[in-house]
Amino acid sequence: MDRNGYPGDANMANLRKTFTFTGYWLNNPPGATSNTWQGKRKVIQAMGYGFLLLFNGRDYRQLKASGDPAQVGSSDAATAVKAAVRDGFPRGSILFLDQEQGGRMLPEQRAYIHAWVDGVVRGGYRAGVYCSGIAFREPNSVSVVTANDIRDHDGGREIHFFVSNDQCGPSPGCIFPKRPPTAAGSGVPFADAWQFAQSPRRSDMTAACPQTYASDGSCYPPTMPASSGMYVDVDTANSPDPSHARAK
Repeated sequence: MDRNGYPGDANMANLRKTFTFTGYWLNNPPGATSNTWQGKRKVIQAMGYGFLLLFNGRDYRQLKASGDPAQVGSSDAATAVKAAVRDGFPRGSILFLDQEQGGRMLPEQRAYIHAWVDGVVRGGYRAGVYCSGIAFREPNSVSVVTANDIRDHDGGREIHFFVSNDQCGPSPGCIFPKRPPTAAGSGVPFADAWQFAQSPRRSDMTAACPQTYASDGSCYPPTMPASSGMYVDVDTANSPDPSHARAK
């Protein structure tokens, strides 16, 4: 599972009954002014969780205004590496750049992503990207999947992928089966992890499976009623520790 705000130690222990791994922000999550996950690595690992390490990246408007997207990417990579070291995540862990904007990447976005990936690798970690796995139809009727676009233009870089596709189907909606779907079930065969349910649900994407979400549109695990406020995004992965980040 992943969510922007840290649920608290007691809730994390409860959520462990359902989830094998958790997202973990290395900087402020989207829309947040602070990072409540910072410093929680030891507590979370002691509960038996694996990790999906996330770094909130820049949007196109910010990159366009910067004048030097590659420099911003290098600087953000250094920040991500410093955060991973600070919280004790071992070298070689995969850090995923949160790329919220979908469709075909523009030159500024591509320069930023490549510089970020190169900087993370120089820092001794491996690099990944969180991005859309949903086909985006351009005005010329060409369909572009962001994950494919990034991979097709990676310049030979090793990039791991955590993809988002909450469209029903292939998404089963807000469910928690004993046999979770595979990451490749997202429609992106090379994906390492797949976010298949979001809170709140997007009605245009989830029209085929709305009954799996709570009445408020969010996704709550079996041990957490809606009254708890502990809504989550639901993920599956090829490993119980998708970032391979459990410290020895």
